[in-house]
Amino acid sequence: MDSSDFKPSRRLVLQGAAMTAAVGLVAPLAAQAATVPSDAPKPLRNPQLSYPKPPFAEQSQPWPGLAGKMDPRPDHGESSYQGSQQLAGRRALITGGDSGIGRAVAIAFAREGADVAINYLPDEEADAQEVAQLIRQAGRKAVTIPGDIRSAEFCRRLVKDAAQALGGLDILVNNAGRQHSYDSILDISDEHFDWTLKTNLYALFWITKAAVAVMPEGSAIINTASVNAYDPSENLLDYAMTKAGIANFSKGLAKQLADKGIRVNAVAPGPFWTPLQVSGGQTMAKLKQFGSDTPMKRPGQPAEIAPVYVQLASPKSSYVTGQVYGASGGKGQP
Repeated sequence: MDSSDFKPSRRLVLQGAAMTAAVGLVAPLAAQAATVPSDAPKPLRNPQLSYPKPPFAEQSQPWPGLAGKMDPRPDHGESSYQGSQQLAGRRALITGGDSGIGRAVAIAFAREGADVAINYLPDEEADAQEVAQLIRQAGRKAVTIPGDIRSAEFCRRLVKDAAQALGGLDILVNNAGRQHSYDSILDISDEHFDWTLKTNLYALFWITKAAVAVMPEGSAIINTASVNAYDPSENLLDYAMTKAGIANFSKGLAKQLADKGIRVNAVAPGPFWTPLQVSGGQTMAKLKQFGSDTPMKRPGQPAEIAPVYVQLASPKSSYVTGQVYGASGGKGQP
């Protein structure tokens, strides 16, 4: 089954030419990073100075936002991630795989030898097609499945279609999330509260339940929590609540699935430069100084956290389950 089976009827045709040009620019570097190993030691770099630091330019996008329109554009490892076949032959489904952390994980998984299916919203088609092209350049199969995970029916179909297209499913990354900044609980409407919980918690449950039914022994489930699970921001009340739930869910499910031979872990990112932040996830004041309150004095880039997901998906981590891995630039827990 080809990824075209899942293309939405409202294809963003006019964005195709721009997307193709953008992919063309990164293709030679991406292919080189995916296929040409280097034994030469890489120069040491001060991590504080490795990526852009605030202040950032004022910017905003309508939800869900596109990575290609951010300033600066996030680094997902397009030209830097080099694989070593840690996930050779594996079959992964990643929600929110079009941009941000999900995009970086999709690129890393493909360059580690996995075939990858990504889910995203139809409005994110331009970003998603860039990711699919990068996966294919790594010599792996790319499956694109757009749709809204707030629907239980779609979540079940998503898992079914991904497993059918990939020939099975042995890695699940629940990464898609909804985040919106509100200064007061009085500002959070019932509609927006329901939107956040459906995206971050209900979908997690529905997708995981469907996946567990088809995943073989040796599979891995990785959920994206947040530093907000442990140190909630005052303007992300509903989001932080769901991320605490994700961490708890991951620990409990790990115990339940141990006898089935399926490992479950979570990653708790700190401030990362993704479309979540510019599409309502932060106030403009916080966005301009995003990440400056960490010891690194900058936000993380998605490329910097993708290796954590690779580690947790790899069979080398066979004794690692029920854990929450932090990557927060020196601030927060765990």
